[in-house]
Amino acid sequence: MACHSFTMRIGVLGATGPAGQGIAARLASLGYEVWAGSRDVDRSSSAVAALTEKWGSRLASLQPTDNETAAECDLVVVATNWEAAVETAALHASALADRTVVAMANGMEKVGREFHPVIPVEGSVSAAIQAAAPLAKVVAAFQHIPASAFAAIDQDMEGDVVVCGDDDDARTTVLELVASMPNLRAFDAGSLINAIGIETFAAALLSINIRQKGKGTLKFLGVEGYAPREL
Repeated sequence: MACHSFTMRIGVLGATGPAGQGIAARLASLGYEVWAGSRDVDRSSSAVAALTEKWGSRLASLQPTDNETAAECDLVVVATNWEAAVETAALHASALADRTVVAMANGMEKVGREFHPVIPVEGSVSAAIQAAAPLAKVVAAFQHIPASAFAAIDQDMEGDVVVCGDDDDARTTVLELVASMPNLRAFDAGSLINAIGIETFAAALLSINIRQKGKGTLKFLGVEGYAPREL
């Protein structure tokens, strides 16, 4: 079922890392009920306390918890670094069954002044997460939005988010989530197999930013983004 309100509970696995803290803070600042998960609930509590000290009541809906509890939310974001994403999904595969699970990691390694994609045998990190949690409804999204952009909740984000997944309802839920974030546009890229191109392009985008000393983002011309459904 698509998300049409901010009452949806969102769990973030790995919410103590840069990407996890960033997306958890951003979603909470928009009014979503966000459960910041970690393998160690004390680490989650410390991270949430630091974020709350910085942003105050803007993060009133952000709560610390462990990954196990976060995996039981209505929608779950796997926000660990890419090396741990598949293992984390496998560990919580039972709880993730029938849930919409957002995969946002890119497999890559830095080589000199550029990034190279690291491609799992499944073809993408998103597909590997799906294989690790076969009953989950995995949707790839946010691959080209930097953790620092999520974290700076006093600034508007910009860019286009490519969304793909095999379950139509889960994909629509994530399209709605992206579209609820001011200045982000969501684009429906179809099945999860297309995450291969989305993830590997991230390495090229980061390499461009390193070499051009910029903060380039993905932007589509000649096409409108996803329009949220009317209530």
